[in-house]
Amino acid sequence: MTTACSLSEAGWLKSGPAVRVLALLGGNGEEARVVGGAVRNALMGLPVGEIDIATTALPEEVIRRAAAARIKSIPTGIEHGTVTLVVDGRPFEITTLREDVETFGRKARVAFGRDWARDAERRDFTINGLSVGSDGTVHDHVGGLDDIAARRVRFIGDPDRRIAEDYLRILRFFRIHAAYGAGEPDRAGYLACIRGRAGLATLSAERLRAEMLKLLVAEGAVEALVAMEDGGLLLAILGGVAYRGPLAAMIAAERALGLAPDPIRRLAALAVSVTEDARRVAQRLRLSNAEAKQLDSMGHRWWRLGSMDEATARRRLYRLGAPRFRDRLMQAWARAGLGADPGLWLNVATLPQRWQPPAFPLKAEDFVGRGIAAGPALGHVLTIAEDAWLAADFPLDSAQLSAIADQTVARFTRDHRL
Repeated sequence: MTTACSLSEAGWLKSGPAVRVLALLGGNGEEARVVGGAVRNALMGLPVGEIDIATTALPEEVIRRAAAARIKSIPTGIEHGTVTLVVDGRPFEITTLREDVETFGRKARVAFGRDWARDAERRDFTINGLSVGSDGTVHDHVGGLDDIAARRVRFIGDPDRRIAEDYLRILRFFRIHAAYGAGEPDRAGYLACIRGRAGLATLSAERLRAEMLKLLVAEGAVEALVAMEDGGLLLAILGGVAYRGPLAAMIAAERALGLAPDPIRRLAALAVSVTEDARRVAQRLRLSNAEAKQLDSMGHRWWRLGSMDEATARRRLYRLGAPRFRDRLMQAWARAGLGADPGLWLNVATLPQRWQPPAFPLKAEDFVGRGIAAGPALGHVLTIAEDAWLAADFPLDSAQLSAIADQTVARFTRDHRL
């Protein structure tokens, strides 16, 4: 497996807090390297976010060196060899090299070690098994460089065994492929995911939610989710029908509007046709209250936002508010399919940017002065007047408003024979 690769020109390896941490934990018989996603992203020319570091130093030595350098340390998972160091306000997760002694599900009895290859073999995918030292040399013990070049997401070792260690790796396989892979998913990994799909039932809703929401906003989300559905995996997660076409149309609509990917909006396109769908999915993934409310709204009468003229759209926007209006409109757009005329939808979808609904200008005193007593009758009259104001397309002229008030009182008086 080749190691003829360098990240010596990466800015975060030339200066900054990561350099300081690597220097702190290297030397005097110890070694430290950046591992995982930071190395992968740097090699793929993608932004580097969190920087995780592995070291031969034991956790107690990490803490001792940090204290000597006046660096804050937090024993976030010291029993598993993990300590967090905070340098210049930035956290770095430091983990001592490990090797599995015995594995049983997510749990594993591990021993601290000094073998970089054994540590890499514990990781999930080859593209996540790379490490880089302070000199920029990339170390590859698992074939990750070749897989990065091919944009291939492949399990390290036996896929069935890696999945059995943690069934969330099924979702991670598709999510990582959607974000970093190209073409069809790795065949061996895909078949192992299908064989292990019953294990998805053992996962907590919170863990499923986190991975699904990340997958939904990945670049290759549609293709990955189609592969999951073909393998019978989406039904196990969503508990219902998955709608491929509307998801692709929703993503196209987001791009047409220049909107950032929204995982809940995409989840609605994928899995929600009516509010019952939304409630089932929200429960299965244990969505937050805000997420569940957004999903439920997108299953509620979204079809009423199709084929609207602008006057009707203004009334819907007034009633729903801009966020809910846009979500439901985009759900209707997605259900119309990729063949729908984007120009017609764009005109209505951009209404919140072009027009802000005015506040209803008539007040209770306008009707008390016309003989309507305070109480339930007054509330009913205000509702009738507001409906009439909307039907008249939001007039603000005092003469028109006075006419609406007079007509409303006359109608109410007639209907209630006052």
